[in-house]
Amino acid sequence: MSAEVIDGKAFAEKIREQVGENTAEFIAQGGVQPGLAVVLVGNDPASEVYVANKNKQAEAVGFYSVAHYLPEDTTQDALMAQVEALNADPRIHGILVQLPLPSHLDSDAVLNAIDPDKDVDGFHPVNIGRLWSGQSAPVPCTPLGCSLLLKERLGDLAGKKAIIIGRSNIVGKPMAALLLAANATVTIAHSKTPDLPGLCREADIVVAAVGRAEMVQGDWIKPGAIVLDVGINRIERDGKKKLVGDVDFASASAIAGAITPVPGGIGPMTIACLLRNTLTCAKTIDNRLNT
Repeated sequence: MSAEVIDGKAFAEKIREQVGENTAEFIAQGGVQPGLAVVLVGNDPASEVYVANKNKQAEAVGFYSVAHYLPEDTTQDALMAQVEALNADPRIHGILVQLPLPSHLDSDAVLNAIDPDKDVDGFHPVNIGRLWSGQSAPVPCTPLGCSLLLKERLGDLAGKKAIIIGRSNIVGKPMAALLLAANATVTIAHSKTPDLPGLCREADIVVAAVGRAEMVQGDWIKPGAIVLDVGINRIERDGKKKLVGDVDFASASAIAGAITPVPGGIGPMTIACLLRNTLTCAKTIDNRLNT
């Protein structure tokens, strides 16, 4: 048996096309042009490329897009003032502060200062509470992408056994909330869970987001299961640096029914879901202002 390799780039392109079509329709019906603002502190080259890519994709789907580049030594007060200015800007419906921030800045305070209705990352405590209580809210982009992919491939997730390896606020916990809302039976596991391989072998869906290179082995996988590898780990092998996931792709792909590769799997869907969240936030804010 050889697993189908899921093309994350193609799935992300499909999401972007839907967002572009829905944006054009929303504006044609009198809606506001969605606006996305990204704030980057410091000059990390990889982050700068990532932010530029976000802006490019936002403009491609018809958004108003702006990036604010702040110096490495930006103070907490200055960053908070930038967030408050974006909260008050009627052109902006989505605010994203690029993480990680420099160590002298309080990330929690910054994220908590974002208007929950403009929190396109879904990290604000209000939106976390809304998600877990079944209310409508922006959902963190990576688990949202995973959820959309699962629903497209499996349809109804009711009764499916899912295991999430990783308990982070960014992936593991919101992923669990989404799967529970879809009536899956969910286990949240982590590196200290006893008999983790045995639990994985019972799962129809495996979401690996623990941050350990190639931790999940092929003999952990139930035959035919869907494996979503969220991990991105840089390792050196045979004298060369490469990216690998949290799943040993070679052994797992011999057992699973379908699997996401690293790179090219879950990663490309993150920005696409950010755009989806921004459009949703724009609709919510526009509706609130016009009712």
